[in-house]
Amino acid sequence: MSASLRITPTDPFPEDLEKLKDEKLQVLDSQVHRQLDHEIVTAGESHPETEFRHQELDMEFEHRDN
Repeated sequence: MSASLRITPTDPFPEDLEKLKDEKLQVLDSQVHRQLDHEIVTAGESHPETEFRHQELDMEFEHRDN
């Protein structure tokens, strides 16, 4: 899978997710999910930074739903 479809732990990540439009947030979420899948398949576990990003995105989605 192309690396551009994933966001690695060392790739830049927005500091303020609130500033992102819904579409960009969804793309970022997809990239993080693909990275999580990649890490689990290749290393057997996820990287802490990827997990943190996943949690941050989940929290932002919850905030927007409320």
